[in-house]
Amino acid sequence: MDNKITIIEGPPPVFEPVQEAWALSLTEGPQSFVNALTRLRTFNGAKLVERCYRAWNNQMPMHLLYRNEMGLEHEAPIHAARTIDSEEGDILLLWVYLDPNTVEFEFDSSSDEDGFEDEL
Repeated sequence: MDNKITIIEGPPPVFEPVQEAWALSLTEGPQSFVNALTRLRTFNGAKLVERCYRAWNNQMPMHLLYRNEMGLEHEAPIHAARTIDSEEGDILLLWVYLDPNTVEFEFDSSSDEDGFEDEL
């Protein structure tokens, strides 16, 4: 069974910190993973989501295989997947676990915790 989704071309994925309570609850426990979301354009998002569901139904893990900015291969376990339609094609949403030693999030300092931009 193919238990990897591989990014073949394009820039490295952008990972966003997860804000949804349901996804944050998946990382509760002794592991020290960072819970993140990435959005990927794909030709057939439904087929990739189906692969994830089949693997999980068979008690197998799914992983996202990608290259970072330096071209080094990384692998992140996928714990949820969804596809949405857009004008440019399918968008695959993947919730993944990242190693906290290899990930850095950048936060926009022009907005506060409420999501409102600071007024000058």
